Amino acid sequence: MSEPVSSIRNLGPAMDAACAKAGITSAEALRDIGADEAYRRLLLSGLRPHFIGYYVLVMGLQGRPWNDCKGDEKKALRVRFDAIKAEVAGRTDGMPPGIEQFLDQIGVVPKK
Repeated sequence: MSEPVSSIRNLGPAMDAACAKAGITSAEALRDIGADEAYRRLLLSGLRPHFIGYYVLVMGLQGRPWNDCKGDEKKALRVRFDAIKAEVAGRTDGMPPGIEQFLDQIGVVPKK
C-alpha cells in the first residue's frame, strides 16, 4: 500500500491535493522523481510559484525540518527554484499546463 504525499515531513493535505493534480499520487512517486522534477510538474499543473513551498519540499524529502534551510544552501536552492520557474514560464509548445504529462502517461507524447 502506498503512502500519501503528506506522510513526508513538512507536507500536508494541501500538498497531497496539489501533487495529485500534477499526477504525483504517492510519497514513493514523489521520492522517485525528486524535488526539482516534482516542483516542475506542480508548476505545470497550475501551482503558483513560491520559493518557500519549494524549499519546504526539498527539506521534507531530505527528512529535515522546513526551517533548517539557511545560508549558502538556501541561496543555492533559490538558484534552482528560479531555473525551474524560468523553464516552465518559457514553455512555447502551446500546450496547456499539465497536458504534456497526461499525454506522456497514456503514451502519446513522442520521446525527445
